Amino acid sequence: MGYERQADFGTPEVLSETQVTLLIDGRAVTVPAGTSVMRAAKECGGSIPSLCATDSVAAFGSCRMCLVEIDGARGTPASCTTPVAEGMVVHTQTDKLARIRKSVMELYISDHPLDCLTCSANNDCELQDTAAEVGLRDVRYGYEGANHMGQADDTSNPYFAFEPDKCITCSRCVRACDEVQGTLALAVNGRGFGSKIGAGQLEDSFMSSDCVSCGACVQACPTSALMEKSVKAIGKPERAVITTCAYCGVGCTFRAEMKGEQLVRMVPWKDGKANRGHSCVKGRFAWGYANHQDRITKPMIRESIEEPWREVSWTEALSYTADKLNAIKAEHGPRALGGITSSRCTNEETFLVQKLVRAGFGSNNVDTCARVCHSPTGYGLSKTFGTSAGTQDFDSVMDADVVMVIGANPTDGHPVFASRLKRRLRQGAKLIVIDPRRIDLVHSPHIDAAHHLALQPGTNVAVLTAMAHVIVTEGLADEAFINERCEIDAYQDWARFVAEERHSPETLEPVTRVPAQELRAAARLFATGGNGAIYYGLGVTEHSQGSSTVMSIANLAMATGNIGRRGVGVNPLRGQNNVQGACDMGSFPHELPGYRHISGAAVRELFEADWNVALDPEPGLRIPNMLDAALDGSFRALYVQGEDILQSDPNTHHVAAGLKAMELVIVHDLFLNETANYAHVFLPGSTFLEKDGTFTNAERRIQLVRKVMEPAGGYADWEVTQELAKAMGLGWNYQHPSEIMDEVARLTPTFAGVSFARLDAEGSLQWPVNAASPDGSPIMHVDGFVRGKGKFIVTDYVPTDEKTGPRYPLLLTTGRVLSQYNVGAQTRRTENNVWHEEDVLEMHPLDAENRGLKHGDWTRLASRTGETTLRLTVTDRVAPGVVYTTFHHPATQANVVTTDYSDWATNCPEYKVTAVQVLPSNGPSEWQESYASWSDKSRRVARVPAE
Repeated sequence: MGYERQADFGTPEVLSETQVTLLIDGRAVTVPAGTSVMRAAKECGGSIPSLCATDSVAAFGSCRMCLVEIDGARGTPASCTTPVAEGMVVHTQTDKLARIRKSVMELYISDHPLDCLTCSANNDCELQDTAAEVGLRDVRYGYEGANHMGQADDTSNPYFAFEPDKCITCSRCVRACDEVQGTLALAVNGRGFGSKIGAGQLEDSFMSSDCVSCGACVQACPTSALMEKSVKAIGKPERAVITTCAYCGVGCTFRAEMKGEQLVRMVPWKDGKANRGHSCVKGRFAWGYANHQDRITKPMIRESIEEPWREVSWTEALSYTADKLNAIKAEHGPRALGGITSSRCTNEETFLVQKLVRAGFGSNNVDTCARVCHSPTGYGLSKTFGTSAGTQDFDSVMDADVVMVIGANPTDGHPVFASRLKRRLRQGAKLIVIDPRRIDLVHSPHIDAAHHLALQPGTNVAVLTAMAHVIVTEGLADEAFINERCEIDAYQDWARFVAEERHSPETLEPVTRVPAQELRAAARLFATGGNGAIYYGLGVTEHSQGSSTVMSIANLAMATGNIGRRGVGVNPLRGQNNVQGACDMGSFPHELPGYRHISGAAVRELFEADWNVALDPEPGLRIPNMLDAALDGSFRALYVQGEDILQSDPNTHHVAAGLKAMELVIVHDLFLNETANYAHVFLPGSTFLEKDGTFTNAERRIQLVRKVMEPAGGYADWEVTQELAKAMGLGWNYQHPSEIMDEVARLTPTFAGVSFARLDAEGSLQWPVNAASPDGSPIMHVDGFVRGKGKFIVTDYVPTDEKTGPRYPLLLTTGRVLSQYNVGAQTRRTENNVWHEEDVLEMHPLDAENRGLKHGDWTRLASRTGETTLRLTVTDRVAPGVVYTTFHHPATQANVVTTDYSDWATNCPEYKVTAVQVLPSNGPSEWQESYASWSDKSRRVARVPAE
C-alpha cells in the first residue's frame, strides 16, 4: 500500500444495540446510540476539522475547531463531545462556522514556528492539514508579543524528541498516556497561557520521568512536537505494509512505514485485534537490530569449534551440511540427529523444521523453546480441558470483575495487554496478584491490588490448593456449572482432597508464607466477585510442579464456573511471539501438528501419505535428553533454528558440554549467538521484516507477517530450510509460505479453515477454524469442553528437591524487564540498552545488610551448579530470603547457576527456584572471564570471499 495516515474518526467507537438516525449536511446517517456527532459525520464520509480529537482517547472538546450547528440547539457545540440524537439535524459547513474555525486557527498559527517546509512533519501534519482545510492564508494577529517560542527541546529519549515550540497543548499526548497506556507520566503544567506539557515533575525530562516509551504520545501528537527521531533522520515514509510484531506473545499488528528499502518507523495498527492500536517500546522502536553491524549475512562453516569461521557460498554451506547430516545418519542411524524449532520464526518455518527432522532426518528428535517455558501449559490444559491453549481473547479482560495474575509480570513481559488490564482495573475490577515479588501491578497509579499473596517460591500448588480448600469448605463452588459441564466423580474426588484440613490456609501458612486470612479473603473474592479471569506466566510453569500448577489453575476455574464466556477463563501469557504457533505446528517430540500423538497409527498414516515417507512411531528426545545423549555418544547432530539454548537453557555448563560433544551443530540465526560458539555451520537467518508467513499469539490468533524488505542474507528462513532439505535429497518445492499453510490446513483439523487469502481479507483468525467453528473461536469451551466434560485432577503439593541450607540459604527466582526480550539478542542491539545495560540482582535490604552489601556493589551469586557475578540492587520488591535477576545479557550468564531440576511431566526447567548464596565480589568471576575469552575466540571469522 502507498503511504497515507490511518483513518481517524475523532472519537472512540461506541458499541450499542440501539441505533440512532440523524441528518448531517442533508445526509441521513444511522449510528449506534452514544456515538459523537464528529464520528457520525466522518463515518458517512464527511469531514469536521479538529485538533484535540482522536479516536484512541475519550473526547476532550478543547481545541474549538470541531464546532457544528444543530437545529434547535443554542450556540455552536463541539461535535466531539456532543452525542447523536434521533432526528437531530446537524450542519458542519456554514459561514458562521467557517469564520469561527479560521479565527481559532489563526490563534494557533500565531504561536507556532513557521518552518513547515523544513519541518520533519511537512505534508504529514494535522495542524498543517487543518489550516488548509479551514482556508487559512494569513494571520492577522502578527507574531510579536508573548509566545511559547525558544523553549529547549527534550531529546533525552533515544527514540523520539519533544519540541515544545511546536506543541499546541491539545492534551492528546497526556490523554494517550493516561487512557491508552495507563502510566500517567505526562501532565499539563500551569494554567491558561502558561500551560505546558511536561513529563513527570517540573525538573524531569522524558528519560527521567515514569515514561515507558510506548510511543502512544508520539502517535497521538497532531504536530511534530513529539516525533520519532528516525523520521527526522530519514524523512517521511513513502509506503506502508501491515505486519505482525516479532517480540512477545501479544502479537501486536503494526504498519511498517518504509522509504525505499529503509524502515522509517513502526506504527501500531488501529485495526489490530490483539493490540487495538497500542504498542510497547520493543515493538514500536526496538527494530534497529535488523540492520545491526553484528548481523551475519553470509553462510559460514568450520571443521572444528577451535577454528575460525570461514565464509562460504550458500551452495557450499548447504552441500557441506547435507553431506555431514547424511553421513551421520548412515553411520549412527536417524535417532542420532535432531532439531530445535524457533518460537520467533513463523508457523510455516517451524512446520518445515519439524517436517525436515521427521521426514528427512528420520527421527522425532524435535523440540522447541516451549520446553523451557510453556510445555506444562500444553500438558496441564490438555488433561483438564482437552486442548493445549488459553481460553480467551485479550478483549475478554474488559468484561472481568476479578482478575488473578499468578507468576506473571504483564507490565514488563506483555505490556500492551497490561495496559488493557490496567484500564479495566481503573474501571473497578479487582486484582489478586500471586507472586513472590511485588510487581508493578500490585501498586501503580490509580491501581492497587486487592490482595498480594507473596508466596514462597516453589509453593504455587500449595497456595492454589489452599484457595480451593476455602471455596469447597465454605460452599462457594459453582455446583450448577460443575454438574452440567464436568466429570462428577473426578470433582468429588478432588473436592474431598482439597477439603482435608492439611490443605487449609492455616496449616499451609508456614509452607507458603502467605497469611491465612489474606489467602482466605482472596479465595472468597475470586469465587464470589463475578466474572473471574486467571492470567499466568512462567512463574507458574517453570517449576518442578509446573504441570501440577496449571492443572490447579484449571481446577480453580472450573470449580468457580469461570470458563466458557467473556470475562473469565484460563489464560497463559506466552513469552515469545510464536511460541503458541511453534507448539501448534508439531514441535514437540511426541506430537505431530495439532497436538496429535506420534504413536497414533491413523494420524501417522495421514502424514505418511501426504509426505510419502514412513515415520518413526516412537517419540523422540526432548532438549535435555538430546544433551544427555550427546554426552553418551548416541546423539551426534543438531539443527538449531532461531534459538540460543546455551544462554536460555538451565545449567549452562551441562548445555555447553552437550553441544561440545556433538559432531555437527548447525545454528540458523541472525547473529553469532552463544550457542554458535559450539557450532560448525552458521546459516544466516532473516528478520520478521524480511519474510512472509504467520504468527500465532497467546490468544490463538493467527496473523500474517508480511515482507517489507528483502532478506539481508538472500533467503527467508523457510527457504533456507527448504534448500537444506533439497540438498539432503528431499523433493520439496514450495513457492511461497502460503503453500505451506495450505499443507498445515490439509493435515491439521484445528487449522482446516485457515488460508493466507482469508487472513488477508479478515485480518486474523483464532483457531480452531474448521467446520464446527468456520469463523474461528475467540472464546473456547463455550458449550462444552474439547474433551467433552471438564476433568478435575488432584494435585498434591510436593516440595521441590532444590533445598536451601547453610551453604545456600537464599532462593533465586528469575524474570524479565520491559526493555529487554528473552536472551536479548535483538533488544541488546538497539537503544533499549539505555534502560537495562546489564543484569542486576535484586535483594531485600535485610539480606543485604546481613552480608555487608550495598546498592551497586559487585556480588558473587553461587549455587550448587555454578556461579556468576553481577551488581546489586537493594529493594523491598523481594521478600527476605528471596533474590531475583534476569537473563538478558550473556556477560552474566545467569543460567550458569540454575539447576537440572524440572517439571515432573514435561522437563520444563525449574528456573524459579534455585538455592543460592550471595557474597561480596570484586568483579567478574574467573569462569566469566574464561567464557568471555572463549567466546571472542570462537567468533573469529577468516574473511575469505565467497565464490
